[in-house]
Amino acid sequence: MDRYPDYTRERLRLLIDTLRDRIYPETVRCDPILAAGPTGRISFEQAQSLTGFAPARFDEVLGPAWATWWFRVRARVPQAWDGQPVDLLWDSGSEATLWIDGRAVQGMNPSPVNTPLGARPDAPLRDRARGGEEIAFQVEMACNQVFGEQDLLRGPQRFALVRCDLARVDPEAWDLYHDFLVLQALESEHAHGLDPTWAGELLSGLNRFANIYDADNRATWAPARAILTKLLGRTHGEGGVRHQISACGHAHMDTAWVWPIAETKRKCVRTFSNALRLMETYPEYRFACSQAQQLAWIRDEYPELFARIRQQVAAGRFLPVGGMWVEPDCNLISGESLVRQLLLGQRFFKKEFGILCKEGWLPDIFGYNGQMPQILSQAGLTRFVTQKLSWNRFNQPRHHTFVWEGIDGSELLTHFPPADTYGAHVTVRELRHNVSNFKDHDRSRESLFLFGLGDGGGGPTRRMLESLRRMRDLQGLPRTEIRSIDAFFERLEDDYRDRVRVVGELYFEYHRGTYTSQAEVKRGNRKSEFLLHDIELLAATAHRLGTSPYPRTELESMWQRLLTIQFHDILPGSSTTQVYADARADLEAIAAQGRSLLDTALAALPPGGPEGPSVVNTIPFPIEGVVTQTDGTPTWVQAPALGIGRRTEPRDEVTQAGGPDGIVLENAHLRATLAPDGRLLSLVTRDGQREALAAPGNLLLMYRDEPTQFDAWDIDPFHMETETPCPEAKTCTPFCEGPLRAGVRFERQVGEHSRMVQTVRLDAGARRLEFACDVDWHESHRVLKVAFPLAVRASHATYEMQFGVAERPTHFNTTYDLARYEVPGHRWADLSEHGFGVALLSESKYGFSAHGNVLRMTMLRAPCFPDPQADRGRHHFEYALMPHRGGWQEGGVVAEGLRFNAPPRLVDRAIAPGSLFAVDGDVLVLDTVKKAEDDDGLILRLYEPHGGRGRARVTTALPFAAARFVDLLERPVAEAPVRDGGVEVAFSPFQVISLKLT
Repeated sequence: MDRYPDYTRERLRLLIDTLRDRIYPETVRCDPILAAGPTGRISFEQAQSLTGFAPARFDEVLGPAWATWWFRVRARVPQAWDGQPVDLLWDSGSEATLWIDGRAVQGMNPSPVNTPLGARPDAPLRDRARGGEEIAFQVEMACNQVFGEQDLLRGPQRFALVRCDLARVDPEAWDLYHDFLVLQALESEHAHGLDPTWAGELLSGLNRFANIYDADNRATWAPARAILTKLLGRTHGEGGVRHQISACGHAHMDTAWVWPIAETKRKCVRTFSNALRLMETYPEYRFACSQAQQLAWIRDEYPELFARIRQQVAAGRFLPVGGMWVEPDCNLISGESLVRQLLLGQRFFKKEFGILCKEGWLPDIFGYNGQMPQILSQAGLTRFVTQKLSWNRFNQPRHHTFVWEGIDGSELLTHFPPADTYGAHVTVRELRHNVSNFKDHDRSRESLFLFGLGDGGGGPTRRMLESLRRMRDLQGLPRTEIRSIDAFFERLEDDYRDRVRVVGELYFEYHRGTYTSQAEVKRGNRKSEFLLHDIELLAATAHRLGTSPYPRTELESMWQRLLTIQFHDILPGSSTTQVYADARADLEAIAAQGRSLLDTALAALPPGGPEGPSVVNTIPFPIEGVVTQTDGTPTWVQAPALGIGRRTEPRDEVTQAGGPDGIVLENAHLRATLAPDGRLLSLVTRDGQREALAAPGNLLLMYRDEPTQFDAWDIDPFHMETETPCPEAKTCTPFCEGPLRAGVRFERQVGEHSRMVQTVRLDAGARRLEFACDVDWHESHRVLKVAFPLAVRASHATYEMQFGVAERPTHFNTTYDLARYEVPGHRWADLSEHGFGVALLSESKYGFSAHGNVLRMTMLRAPCFPDPQADRGRHHFEYALMPHRGGWQEGGVVAEGLRFNAPPRLVDRAIAPGSLFAVDGDVLVLDTVKKAEDDDGLILRLYEPHGGRGRARVTTALPFAAARFVDLLERPVAEAPVRDGGVEVAFSPFQVISLKLT
């Protein structure tokens, strides 16, 4: 051994297989094995009524993909196995669920090609079997693997019954294998910083073990194991300073991805039953589980399993975390949607388990907006866990533990597990990397280690927990102990010193295509957010006036549907075809139900005022100008903020003229000149005669979009080098709809196989030029953008986000700047210099870029994986250009973005006019009005949009007796002063404020 260490190490590696093979010294095939299928995803109770069970044939291909087969199995324990533990060994090349006595007891999985330690082909059946006893069970076999119908690395897979055996377990062999596995892995770190003295002792001891151990001679096993026991007893002792790892089991479960939601429910059954079963054998085991929606599915469809989960939650072993309905994308959803993720999630955890989560838990989303510290902390979450920024392509995070400060100054104690994964396999190398990679040893000795296989892999395995028992205090490894997430953060809070802070957005330097992919679903989400906002506002008003009941049950169901669509692989566009068929159906259902609820709420508003149609304005800014009537014609309206107005006489008109310089559209505020080829040649503000463009705009640009990996997720930087202008418009048709609307309609080719009809219009009184696009899109691996070179010099662009803004550079000075070549935004992006600026308004798009003075919006992509049909077909979307005096704050961009996204409704009856709610001076945005969750109070959600400080007065036409400030869970914070019928509100920059009127 001393002379030939490489030979010795090879010998030790081979010995692992020998030891593993002795764990099951005897097996017998189960008989009979009866199979029925294929069928759909049916319940266990429904499966008992299946007919056509027939003897199963081994190696027969089963399918089709996503189908289900049910197996009824009986097996008799050999007499010689009396008193011995017995396992089931199962292999169907697919996911499966073991059912015993009508209970889901464990998920079964093949070994993924890239995670051989994650196989779960075995399931304990008896701790002490009786010789001759008959064991009966059923197996629900899904014709899919962990990653859907095909392995992500090996392609389409074959599903067949390969093995169904009873196996006698040799406990001594089990212990020998796990002892040796840990020690051999530790010795293999000899070249990676392991103390050489300890490495030498390990190699010597393991070599002596190999010399003594004879697999076929049990008399050698005890003296051989004594060597391993002595090595495992080498601990660090109590002296000295050591890094402390808190390990917690987890199974990150995508609510949908390369499988539909219907399969996610079964993945949850397999995973959660695994966790519960491990807790029976390993009382120290703790399992963290996020996403209330998944637990709600279990409650509703698998009540027996949910009852067992409840018991383990009460025992402190099964740990609900995160406080959200799902783990949503946090770039795209609105501020109020983020609030509802927390409100519905925390209420579920409180109702079902009696707890409120304390930690935000978003380990896999694609960016973290700068309002999250405030929103999470107002929902009772003071801590935050993620690891996704370890994927960054340009700049690795500088810290694993830090205080994350939001744009308003709110704080979250944040931790990135330094193993850079939420699904560790519990290997020696991972634990050592956890310590060597940790970037804050000068400030803390504590870190978190999350282990277990996600996405249907079933979470932690017995091997992982056996390893952790042996690694707990082993020399050469950090001290590692299984703890709850709460216990870890309590230790971290006590230990963390000289705290560093990171301020604002945590931008993810990856997956920038998710701002654009699956455009139809993104648009449906935006429209649904506004629809739910309007229903809540008007229904709460009608309820307070006593004219109609509040549809709380219906609204909660609609919100749950929408929040589920906002999951971080659905809304971003990175799921498979069936997921989007389901999402579109859900969005259509929300729209249909929403229209009915909205009509009911509108009908319940009190009558009054002059005869004729009423104008219902549901945004917190007044509206005066042109809207489109139900017959498609324009009319002039006027309405107060959050109130009821009327059609009125126009105060402006628009003209259209043709000439040598192009087609000119002009109203009191703007003069736009359009070329016959579709370009915008000029946009001038008439009050200051200021030109908005530095060169022709409305440039439709096509780029090759061929990411090196993660097709639907990524837009790689080299796409910027492939810019190609789209061909000139084929037709140019000016139109004029009386004095209120004029425009030009262009027909043009975009790409090789796609067509666009673009209508550019200017309304009387409008301060924005609008572009409506109807596209028949049939490209592949192309991205379409629109660009506007602006007569503005600015080092930073401003983008609207949830309840605030994000400023990002227009240059590439640093690697942080370079990384942000494509960024998310909500209703607008703006370039401003002193005294003047231009905003690009978006009705449903989220991807932007600003380089120098050129502002671009990304409109469509055409990825091919995981959905080969992604985005192909017809699209409608709109954008607008708005020049303004002053910066974006003084220019009223926030208000104009809302006016563009939510035009007022014309209702064909007389409704009492006036504001329902108002904020003096427009210094706060009254974003949401809803009925309180638990009583008849009204909740008003406001935010400061500009980064200012001061006092405001909130009034309402509805009766109320008192007001108080509440948090996002609607718990009281403080009384709010009421004077002369108005609520006095002090505010600070970007503050989110919730009022409850009772």
